[in-house]
Amino acid sequence: MITQRTNYTSACFTADVEEDCPPYLKTCRGMSEGMPRLLDLLSERQIRGTFFTTGEMARRFPAIIRRLVADGHELGCHGDFHRDFTKLTREAAETELRLALQSLREFAPVVCFRAPYLRYPSAYLPLLVEQGLQIDSSVAGYKTGSDHLARSSVPGLTRVPASLTSSILRLPSAIRAPWLALAKPPLVLFVHPWEAVDFRRSGLRWDCRFRTGQTALSLWRDVLTKLQRKGAHFLPMCDIGPLTADNRLNKWIS
Repeated sequence: MITQRTNYTSACFTADVEEDCPPYLKTCRGMSEGMPRLLDLLSERQIRGTFFTTGEMARRFPAIIRRLVADGHELGCHGDFHRDFTKLTREAAETELRLALQSLREFAPVVCFRAPYLRYPSAYLPLLVEQGLQIDSSVAGYKTGSDHLARSSVPGLTRVPASLTSSILRLPSAIRAPWLALAKPPLVLFVHPWEAVDFRRSGLRWDCRFRTGQTALSLWRDVLTKLQRKGAHFLPMCDIGPLTADNRLNKWIS
C-alpha cells in the first residue's frame, strides 16, 4: 500500500530534445512530428515546461525552437551532439557545453542543464558554473545512490533530480501510480519528443518503442490532468531550482 503524502503545489515537466532514440537512430521524426504534438498538449493543459535541447537540434530546427520559446517554455541545454559526458575528456566536455550554449542562447537565456543519458561526472560540475549554468538535472532520482549524487555540487549550482525514467509515464495507470507516489519532491517528469512518434513496429528495444505515438500522448495527457486535479502547479526548471535550494517545496499526494 502506498502511503499518501501531503498536498503539493510545485512540479516540473521536462523534455529531452534530441535525435530519435539515441544512440540507436539518426532520424529526427521527434522534432518534425513529435514536438508539435507535445507543444500542443502542453498548450492544452496550460503548462510551461523546460526543454533540454541539444545544440544540433536548435541549429537544424530553429523554427521549432522559436515556437517553444514563444509558447513560454524554458530552453535548457542537453549538450551539443548528445554525447556521453562520462566518455569525454574535461577539455572535450567544456567544448561540448560551450558550442551548445552558443547555439541555444541565440534563442533565449539558458541557465539549466541535463546531461545525455542522465550521466555527468561530478568532477566536471565546475564547468557548468563557468558556462553560466545555475541548475543541473542530470541525476536520475529513481536510481540507487542518486541522493549521494545530488548532494555532489559546487557553489552556484543547484541539482534537481529527474523523478522517473520517461518510459514509466507510458505504463498503465495502475502500474504507473505507485512510481509517482514514491517519487521525492520536487516531482520532475521527463519525456522525449520522439516518444510521440509511433515506433512500435521498429527494431528498437522494447522500452523505447512500446506505447509510443498517439498512445504516449494520451497517457501524458492523463498524467498531467490527474496531477493538476490534485493541485500540481507546473513550473519551469528555472523556478523549481531556487525552491529546491531553499527547501521550500511542499510534498505531494499520490
